[in-house]
Amino acid sequence: MLFQNQSKSNAIKAAQDRIRSNKSTLGNIEKLANEVVGGKVEAIARAITLIESNNIDDRPQAHLLLKQVREKAKNVSSIRIGITGIPGVGKSTFIERFGLDLIKEGFKVAVLAVDPSSQRTGGSILGDKTRMEKLSVNDNAFVRPSPASDALGGVARATMEAILICEAAGYDRIIVETVGVGQSETSVRDMVDVFGLLLIGGAGDEVQGIKRGIVEMADLVVVHKSDGDNVSMCKDTASAYRSSLHLLPKPKGDHTVEVITASSIDGSGHKEFYDLVNGLILEWKSNGFFQIQRASQRIDRMKIHARNLAFENGMNSSGSKSLWSRLSKSVEIGEITAFSAACEWVNSINSSV
Repeated sequence: MLFQNQSKSNAIKAAQDRIRSNKSTLGNIEKLANEVVGGKVEAIARAITLIESNNIDDRPQAHLLLKQVREKAKNVSSIRIGITGIPGVGKSTFIERFGLDLIKEGFKVAVLAVDPSSQRTGGSILGDKTRMEKLSVNDNAFVRPSPASDALGGVARATMEAILICEAAGYDRIIVETVGVGQSETSVRDMVDVFGLLLIGGAGDEVQGIKRGIVEMADLVVVHKSDGDNVSMCKDTASAYRSSLHLLPKPKGDHTVEVITASSIDGSGHKEFYDLVNGLILEWKSNGFFQIQRASQRIDRMKIHARNLAFENGMNSSGSKSLWSRLSKSVEIGEITAFSAACEWVNSINSSV
């Protein structure tokens, strides 16, 4: 009887500890959400770190944070702009000048710059803050480098949620800079309103490493570094792209893709880029495409999260982990195809539900 009472007492104490812990977590998350909505930079950074975490134990807190932030900032309005281009094209320089111009127009700017990552550690190698010195210290700007790691398209896993955090914090112009241009870089297009492609003068698609599909997705094309001795060459490249773009299908927005030249040294082309972005947004809000695209992106994001969560949940049991390990070895040595292995693993999970 003594042992039973002690066991019961321990169970009650454990339950009380869990309740206190849950209340403490709820209070901490609510405080963090309030600080995010209040625009506190340190809180924004902590919030993004939480939602970027790969630790499954952090997932409930991240979910709660996003829910609370959403409730506290329901009617936020922002424009999301994606900038991509090969390394060396001057994306960070272009974005810094563009961001400072936006701030002069009265906007608050957040830059989510997805960095090249160490394949071994997953950490950022380049830190965009070091390449955007003026913008990163501006009171109306928030610059956040994030490691791309092995995320599809070079875009960090939680970039879309980071966008939502920044919007809730009052940043009404969100710029997403991607690692570069490659086969899977198009994922950024699925989370922004306007997608800009930066090129350099005098180099063809093959030299610049640009896939036709990337060019087809661009809403605007900028031939960058058009200054000094490069002006004539950049104009020729812009002219060549204007001619070739007429041969491609029209973008989803059913607009003409403008090709301009720009320099972040003398500022030429930046106002034109700003005006073109605004023009597209006004046109798309007027004809309904803006709202349709945003809705479609939300559904696509839900599908991505559902797939990721389904895989994580499927790996929860020791049996499914063991089967995954065995099937992986069979795929590695070519005994079975990847598709057959995936089907067997999924069927095993479904049969155990």
